Amino acid sequence: MPYEDEAVVVIMDIHPVAPGDALVIPRAHAVGLEDLDEETSTRMWRIGHRLARALRLSRLRCEGVNVFLAGGEAACQQVFHVHLHVFPRHCGDGFRLQ
Repeated sequence: MPYEDEAVVVIMDIHPVAPGDALVIPRAHAVGLEDLDEETSTRMWRIGHRLARALRLSRLRCEGVNVFLAGGEAACQQVFHVHLHVFPRHCGDGFRLQ
């Protein structure tokens, strides 16, 4: 596991958009962001920010970073435990939300 603390864990996505694609996941179950307490939510976003910064400073091809949260089925949420995607991007990488 790349990171863990009492509130969140970071795992690498098993279907990555690009090398370095990671998920920041709260330990406490919450279906959506609205179900998560503010302290844990703040921790999740803080770790996402640190991860995004690390990607930009890494040796991975990373011209930009997406930080993405799908909240609800209409927003393309597929796993109903809130989580934050953080992944590197580069021009022409082909990733698009469909």
